Amino acid sequence: MPKIIQQAITQQIVEAIKDVCEHDINFIDTNGIIFASTNKKRIGDYHEIGKSVAQTGKSIEVTTDDSFAGTQKGVNIPFIYKGEITAVIGITGIPEEVRKYAYLAQKITTLLLREHELDLHEHTKKTQINHMIRSIIYHDYINQDYFSDFLKKYHINQNTLYQTIIVKLNSHYSPSNFSAIENHIYYAFEQTGSILYTFNYPNEYILLIESNNQKKCLTILKKLADKNTPFLQIGVGNAAPLSKQHQSYHCAKIALQSLFGTETIAIFDELDLELLLGSLTKETKEHFLKRTLLSLSKKEQELLKTYFANNMSLKKTCEQHYLHKNTLQYQLDKIARKTGFNPRKFKEAVILYIALKINDPI
Repeated sequence: MPKIIQQAITQQIVEAIKDVCEHDINFIDTNGIIFASTNKKRIGDYHEIGKSVAQTGKSIEVTTDDSFAGTQKGVNIPFIYKGEITAVIGITGIPEEVRKYAYLAQKITTLLLREHELDLHEHTKKTQINHMIRSIIYHDYINQDYFSDFLKKYHINQNTLYQTIIVKLNSHYSPSNFSAIENHIYYAFEQTGSILYTFNYPNEYILLIESNNQKKCLTILKKLADKNTPFLQIGVGNAAPLSKQHQSYHCAKIALQSLFGTETIAIFDELDLELLLGSLTKETKEHFLKRTLLSLSKKEQELLKTYFANNMSLKKTCEQHYLHKNTLQYQLDKIARKTGFNPRKFKEAVILYIALKINDPI
């Protein structure tokens, strides 16, 4: 029995069994040393009968105290796991009374070890998947043999096209029910049927889906976005082999950047203007914004977003912001004076619209 399991589980077992039967119980290693006991003073003591049981594989019952070194009356049975004697379970008391508790300890230990191994397996599996996803999306070096083994282990066809999806928590909001939103995200990921998902610090949840499953996945993710507006937004990358998901990840980033106002989901393959904006350097964007938008207050920028979202309709913008038409016109004229671009003239409005798209990070 691995030492970490002995320490973490067996002491819990002996305490739990004593609560039921009120008898002392020991776990003895194959060298006859007590390593877990309800009688803490006995831990580290030599148990002659325990060693004998470990060597022979046969249970031994003792009817009197001290008839063997370090031994009290009771029942001592081998604990066999995966075909090997890994420990001996001893319970102190009259054999007829305590025999059943020794077998109970044996069954509980088996169940707990199996559960522990399953937990370790799931942990190892998730660790491998997390590492692989991050290596792929950041285009880090991946050993080809390791990559091939990973594909084989999780039954992934290397010729299948995948898409990277980013679910990003909106930095403008701090939801009080963060754990509930995270549960919604992971539940949606599981519904897609893909095992390739992970959390990417500080606020991205990454999901890789097979492209031929896109329609089903987008339906699930649209529901996720609608349920958690305005706390999260979703970007969908283009289709590419698994080994080139760094390209799809970059495209999903561009899709996220294209989201405007209250929009919650964007698909890279459906973008147009955003493809051009996504190729601009940081310096170019900053220069453009300095010339166009940064003189406006946040309130004025929000007014413009509503105005453009309503196809430059004065009537609909007034209704949404509870403004009189004259007041809205005054505000738009003020924006024109401050920026040098009149939002009521199409060509100049386009400049402001592009500026808003650039200046709306999520």
